[in-house]
Amino acid sequence: MNSRVVVIGVGNTLRGDDGVGPATVEALRHRVPDGTVLTVSDGEPARMLDLWRGADTVVVVESLRTRPARPGELHTLTAADAASRTAATASTHALGLGECLALAEVLGQLPQRLVVYAMEVADVELGAPLSEAVRSALPELIERVAASVRQAYGPNHED
Repeated sequence: MNSRVVVIGVGNTLRGDDGVGPATVEALRHRVPDGTVLTVSDGEPARMLDLWRGADTVVVVESLRTRPARPGELHTLTAADAASRTAATASTHALGLGECLALAEVLGQLPQRLVVYAMEVADVELGAPLSEAVRSALPELIERVAASVRQAYGPNHED
């Protein structure tokens, strides 16, 4: 299968747990097949749409805040799941992924396959490091994303 796979780590490395998306992308270097696009975004919808333009599979790694907070809790969502959870959760960004997905749908720019890995976070203060709970859950998140990328390429893909 000849497909374009894009992994987008949404977040800000200067804001504690909000850096989980970029940290995941960095950890994936040399762990996914050549040709996989690994990129970081601030989550602004127009930029997100530009990043995944022409992609067959998009994997988004996002932080989210919930009440009550369960830092390190992982969620795997489809595009529909992510859009429906917008009201119950809060993105750490001005416009959340739900708004981005709504815009993509209206514009006919949803990729064929989109998977969202969202990790619940707590500390997003400027200058904070990743919390212990998020650091502890990071290896599992990285493995889930890497597995999705491998699945997107299919069993006969050569690295």
